[in-house]
Amino acid sequence: MTDKIEVFKQNSIRIQTEVGPVYIDPFEIDRETHDAAFVFVTHDHYDHFSPEDIRKVSFADTILIVPESMEKNAKKVADAVKKIETVSPGKQYETDGLTFETVAAYNIMKPFHAKSAGWVGYILSVNNQRIYIAGDTDATKEAKGVRCDVALVPIGGTYTMDAKKAAELINEIKPQTAIPTHYGSIVGKQSDERVFAEYVKDPVRVECKINF
Repeated sequence: MTDKIEVFKQNSIRIQTEVGPVYIDPFEIDRETHDAAFVFVTHDHYDHFSPEDIRKVSFADTILIVPESMEKNAKKVADAVKKIETVSPGKQYETDGLTFETVAAYNIMKPFHAKSAGWVGYILSVNNQRIYIAGDTDATKEAKGVRCDVALVPIGGTYTMDAKKAAELINEIKPQTAIPTHYGSIVGKQSDERVFAEYVKDPVRVECKINF
């Protein structure tokens, strides 16, 4: 079931879970909710690590998860959260009732997201599902090795996979449901979701959740 997943601009995502609301890369949030059990950040580009938006969703018990390379930068919001935990690619974690894994997120032939930066996507074990949030990445060998029930993948091109490449990745990892992200605002076109859906093969179900 994906009814508990919301997708906003770029890679901004909210998932209602057993441990409370989980936000990934909150960006241009319309209202202050101050309800986040966890905030996950994939990397430190401005449209993924937005201190202003983290402050809108966090409160005294919020746990902030960031890549190790962001430890210093994340301290900008240390006063807005309970604690900050750092992660590195390709590992499993359990913290405060939430189990998750990290997946390396990087570009293969582009300079925007270097593998050496240690940036990540996440696989969250929530709602009896494995939910993969790819972050800003190409179809890397690590991404192709993911096993999940739901995959949220970028399709806007330029800095990430485009719609066709993202569909190829989905056809290889075969989740039950694929949800496109990172298109239609800063980068990519709204019509990219139609291209993505066209190239994803059955029985994978495509759900487009961004409201433009």
